Amino acid sequence: MTIAREDCLATGIMTSDSRVLLFFIDGLGIGTRGPHNPFNGLSDAAPLAIFHNEPAEIPFAGILAPTDACLGIEGRPQSASGQTTILTGVNAPKIIGAHKQGFPNQALLDIIRERSIFLQLKNKGIESITFANTYTKRFFERRPRWISATTAAVEAAGLRFNVVEDLKAGRAVYHDFTNEMLIESGEIVDVRTPELAGDVLAGIVRSHQFTLYEYFITDKIGHAQDYDAARRGLPMLARFIRAVLQNLDLTNTTMILTSDHGNIEDLSARNHTLNPVPTITWGRNAEAIASRIETLADITPAIVWTLTANATARSQRTTSTSNEV
Repeated sequence: MTIAREDCLATGIMTSDSRVLLFFIDGLGIGTRGPHNPFNGLSDAAPLAIFHNEPAEIPFAGILAPTDACLGIEGRPQSASGQTTILTGVNAPKIIGAHKQGFPNQALLDIIRERSIFLQLKNKGIESITFANTYTKRFFERRPRWISATTAAVEAAGLRFNVVEDLKAGRAVYHDFTNEMLIESGEIVDVRTPELAGDVLAGIVRSHQFTLYEYFITDKIGHAQDYDAARRGLPMLARFIRAVLQNLDLTNTTMILTSDHGNIEDLSARNHTLNPVPTITWGRNAEAIASRIETLADITPAIVWTLTANATARSQRTTSTSNEV
């Protein structure tokens, strides 16, 4: 199902125990069919296999909002500026005058430190928030010179980072949700199937009002133009996503899947694409959120609106009850 902005600007206010999961996938666009696209003819890839000018068949009653990643700036969308935009609601390429690849520069970091989605939610009284990904000791022992937009967003709000011990306890997920890369790096952890990893992430979501999860192997595969890796990895990722949805209570939880730019849907070149990206929403407020999203800059405002509307409704109900007593 695809929804246009004008179709629905609001639905019922979510219940008091509502949750939002933002599931970010790096480098996933809406492409055309053909031998350049690893989704072409690929089975078991729902909800990721979405093609230009074709109806989207999305399980769990998902709603597709094709999303502009170019943001009015010439050139190919890039990771640092696109992710900054997603995580702040600020059109970062417009502010800095260009798309910025790789990791955020100082100008982008300044935007994140002022407008991080985590910080915005904390400032509005939404305290139960988390970044579900796992960090290893190497990050803290030898902190890299350049950090990701997600790392900067977490630090802006003063949140704690999940570490391997959290993963072992079922409180975190690695960016490679199977843990195979962690094991190859020397960590002693169990391999997770996509289904088990989906159950773990759903449990994290149930414990927080807002959860962010990041997956970026897709972008690496796209730059490597590795068709075989794409055909192996995409069904695994799709299974993971479906397992998350299967284990969520979609009557009080909204899941939003989005990306920063296209890449893996066209392996004929190493560059990012100009394609729109899929923003897919599921759950309690899916239509209202999808109707608000046209560009990457609309995602954070839609999430903040959703959770703030819920908090306001809860406060009003509490005040009403107190007055009655």
